[in-house]
Amino acid sequence: MSKKSRGLGSAKKLKSRRSKFRWNNKWFVKRVLKLKEKSDPLQGSPQASGIVLEKRQLEAKQPNSAMRKCVRVQLIKNGKQITAFVPGYNAIKQINEHDEVLVEGIGGKMGRSKGDIPVVRWQVIKVNGQSLDQLWRGKKEKTVGR
Repeated sequence: MSKKSRGLGSAKKLKSRRSKFRWNNKWFVKRVLKLKEKSDPLQGSPQASGIVLEKRQLEAKQPNSAMRKCVRVQLIKNGKQITAFVPGYNAIKQINEHDEVLVEGIGGKMGRSKGDIPVVRWQVIKVNGQSLDQLWRGKKEKTVGR
């Protein structure tokens, strides 16, 4: 038999019970306390610009053995450092240290990393205001300053 209140005068009891037990749901807690925005380096925004500190290669997870090309980026908005993946064959050659890049989420499940690259949750989409995709395809030339 159910232990819930039933009847005409039970609305207040049911409402207070529901609000009490909602705190057992982790998605509710994350949303209400805004925990994603607090822990996210991009602070809830879809994209952010930053300065390239260094180029690096990360080893892919098993069973792959590739060296994935990434860059270490310091965000302009809050000074936090993140590692961003550089998509495209030889696209890393279009990026130098101290370039300004635009990064976005890589599209993994629930904001996590995607594919075989450990820890990396962001990817580069623009370099000095030019699209990285068009740069490495040879459609555009890289500008020196902004």
